[in-house]
Amino acid sequence: MSNQSIIEYTMQQLKKHGVTESSCSLSDSEKQELNIEHGEMSLFRTTFNSSLSIEAFIDGKKGSTSINKTDTNSIDNAVLKVIELAKSSQPDECYGISDYQPSKIFTCGSENPDLDVMYDSLSDFNKYTKEKYPKIILEAAILSFDRTNTIVGNSNGVNFEINKGLYNFGPMFTAKDGKDTSSFNYTGFCAKEITKPLHQYAMINQLLKETEEQVKTSPISEKFIGDIIITPDCLGDFLSMVEAYLSDFMIISGRSVYKDKLNQKIASSKLTLHSHPLSDELDFNYFITGDAYTCENTTIIDKGILKTLLLGIYGSNKTGQKRSVNSGGSHIVEPGNKSFTEMVSSINKGILLSRFSGGNPSDNGDFSGVAKNSYYIENGQIKYPISETMISGNICQMLNNIVDISKETINFGYDIYPWVQCSGITVS
Repeated sequence: MSNQSIIEYTMQQLKKHGVTESSCSLSDSEKQELNIEHGEMSLFRTTFNSSLSIEAFIDGKKGSTSINKTDTNSIDNAVLKVIELAKSSQPDECYGISDYQPSKIFTCGSENPDLDVMYDSLSDFNKYTKEKYPKIILEAAILSFDRTNTIVGNSNGVNFEINKGLYNFGPMFTAKDGKDTSSFNYTGFCAKEITKPLHQYAMINQLLKETEEQVKTSPISEKFIGDIIITPDCLGDFLSMVEAYLSDFMIISGRSVYKDKLNQKIASSKLTLHSHPLSDELDFNYFITGDAYTCENTTIIDKGILKTLLLGIYGSNKTGQKRSVNSGGSHIVEPGNKSFTEMVSSINKGILLSRFSGGNPSDNGDFSGVAKNSYYIENGQIKYPISETMISGNICQMLNNIVDISKETINFGYDIYPWVQCSGITVS
């Protein structure tokens, strides 16, 4: 059966068993990837995956299941299982599915990869790294082309098809000089086409250079409260903390620090954060929400004012707040007016934070973790790479204490981030 036929069959079986409210989605993916391991081209492989997700709603009760076999027998068994799960669950009138919308096919990227370009690009990257940065050890580097076909349907007549074909590259590396070894580092990007050497994308070349410098690190001599400059590679970690507070679970539970802050100031007026899944500036786009509504672009924080809660159908029904027009992510942070160099020169004592290793913040926004692959700043100059150093602060205060945002930005394909300078961070 075709993917469309599988969705139609699944919906028919649910209806046959008396389920009048249901939704399902089928995603088929194919990954073609080239690997470097320990500095050598090592592997080319193609992998396939298929997943059919089914939800059934019976008398206000919800059941859900997922299978990776799509023959009629497997589907029939999954339908019976999801009905049993729904009947045995607790009722909640806030469950729901998306309303009818006209059927539509969405496309992002290409249907097929250029395997010659993939091989040449990865081979050239390996050669470039060895020649330009001899201390670097490429532990792993994966260049893949990921093609997915997704069909989404529900009992209200929704029927969407999404076709994507994107290149993804992710290198992980360390540096070694005699007995001295750096911490490992990594980055990545996605692209609809590969049009330039891989090291020129995102911050790859900069991170290779910095990792060589980080074979020798020094501790910070004393605890202090100062500024940090969060790099584009690290900024997404902190913005994901913010998005978590805006999600269904945290808002519904009342644990979110932003539960009553819609249309109020939560950050410096210097910060504008967009969620633009349909942006032409981004190579990775998504077109429907997790609840099967077509997406729109939105602004999460507009000059410091919280404009969007990332609520789905359930969170909207539960709280009485407006459903979000997308599922977050696809970030574009508006640039500022100062250069990165000017930001560094303004700092008396601080950290250039390139990677952050820490757990989720507490309910009140407190966080702590280790600054990795980072640098000490003193008297307006980047002094030296630091050995693993603790930083701590409060995510809410940090957003309000934004000093500057760089005019330079980095496009990773799925997000566009600047450098962000914040004050009031404890370094120890």
